[in-house]
Amino acid sequence: MASKKGSNEFIKLENKETGFFYTTKKNMKSENTQGKMKFRKYDPKLRKHVVFTEAKMSH
Repeated sequence: MASKKGSNEFIKLENKETGFFYTTKKNMKSENTQGKMKFRKYDPKLRKHVVFTEAKMSH
């Protein structure tokens, strides 16, 4: 049987101000996800929506 080697990678979306983070998957083969991803998500420490940027996830 062939091994399943996916094109998805787990990443961490982190707010640099508070250190709060979300984890999500990123499709590495897609042209839409080239470079660092940025999302506007809710930060419970600040109690408002802020920009989260992609950071390396330690294994």
